[in-house]
Amino acid sequence: MAKEIQIKNKKKISRDHWTAIAFLIPSFILILVFVYGFIGWTGYVSLSNYNTIVPDFSFAGLKNYLYLFKDFRFQADLRNTLFFTVLFIALVIVLGLGLSILIDQKLKGESIFRNIFLFPMALSFIVTGVVWQWLLNPSTGFNHFLKFFGITPKWYTDTNIIGGFQWGSIEFGLPVAIIAVVIAAVWQMTGFSLAMYLAGLRGIDESMREAARMDGASEFQIYRKIILPMLMPITMSVVIIMAHISLKIFDLIYAMTGSGANFVTDVPGVYMFETTFRGNYYANGAAIAIIMLLLVAVFIVPYLWSSRKGDNS
Repeated sequence: MAKEIQIKNKKKISRDHWTAIAFLIPSFILILVFVYGFIGWTGYVSLSNYNTIVPDFSFAGLKNYLYLFKDFRFQADLRNTLFFTVLFIALVIVLGLGLSILIDQKLKGESIFRNIFLFPMALSFIVTGVVWQWLLNPSTGFNHFLKFFGITPKWYTDTNIIGGFQWGSIEFGLPVAIIAVVIAAVWQMTGFSLAMYLAGLRGIDESMREAARMDGASEFQIYRKIILPMLMPITMSVVIIMAHISLKIFDLIYAMTGSGANFVTDVPGVYMFETTFRGNYYANGAAIAIIMLLLVAVFIVPYLWSSRKGDNS
């Protein structure tokens, strides 16, 4: 009897196994074709001479990539992306962590504050870009109030570079105009990191804090030596997700500033769109897309690899 039950269980497990595979196969095929297949096609086009309306898939080697890295605009794009990514990630982490710690103090009306900070996430980057374009317009928005203090910043129209020095074809430094874009992006995405950190704080056993207080630790020491180290996995997740957003950002920049004067707010996403769909330089646009993919992979692949090693151990 027990042997018959064991055989039936094996058959049921085998049937469930093949049923699961049958449901997964269509998704697997779609991902294989429409994700990895298109990535492969983009890589193939980037190595061709397809820079006119008429298709030309003759092999060009790395000509398109070499052209980009010598191009003034693309060098400016890489500079802008670097400073945007660093400022964006740093501010989202600091503000999200700080606000989550404040909300975690059992404030009255906590749900109101939480909803206020999470609301911007309900908007698209297009809407955010249009709103902040008006708010930071040198002749409207905040400047109406700042002019009473004798301050009239140019915001995203400023072409100055802070701490700039000559690097290749561009002046390497922090573009003042990119700060305005960072403000808009941080406003929208801080709510995400707040929610992540707040969930992490609520998941920490209160007995650990009480034990540390009994040992004479101050609140600052508790956060520095206990809370923050325990929140490190959340911090890594926030860094990866925000880096993924910042390295491929397009809609916020396109709606808010475009490429900007002297390309001070331009990014690879905008350059790729204009190169491919307005200039019909398909091979150059594909090369930009592949470079963007590699930039994202620099962050994503090590994180996935470390996560996989952690799961196996």
